[in-house]
Amino acid sequence: MFGSHSNPARAYADLGHESDIATASPHRLIVLLFEGAETAINVARVYAEKGDVAGRGASISKAIDIISNGLKVSLDMRQGGELAVRLSALYDYMVSRLLWANMKNDIPAMREVLSLLGEIHEAWRQIAPGRR
Repeated sequence: MFGSHSNPARAYADLGHESDIATASPHRLIVLLFEGAETAINVARVYAEKGDVAGRGASISKAIDIISNGLKVSLDMRQGGELAVRLSALYDYMVSRLLWANMKNDIPAMREVLSLLGEIHEAWRQIAPGRR
């Protein structure tokens, strides 16, 4: 389901975690992307609560970048079948909700995306190589 041609590590590297990604397995890279997106949205929520429009926008942009250029591009649409198609659509939905959240300072929309990311993130952790 996840392609080898893409570079999901790029989006996470922008968060300043180069040492984490240098030794990470492909599975771990996806976990790091989820963590990075969730962190960026949580930071955006704090900025939104404080009324810091620039901080909110920068953090939401970071989350969108991770989702679009990390999680979504890592999908292998040929091998992933219907699951990859559905995840791609869900990532697009998350991006649209984050854009809305940024325009309208909509904290519930940020929470919605966090919830969606959290569910997929947990499922991804459950399929970790070597996990019993």
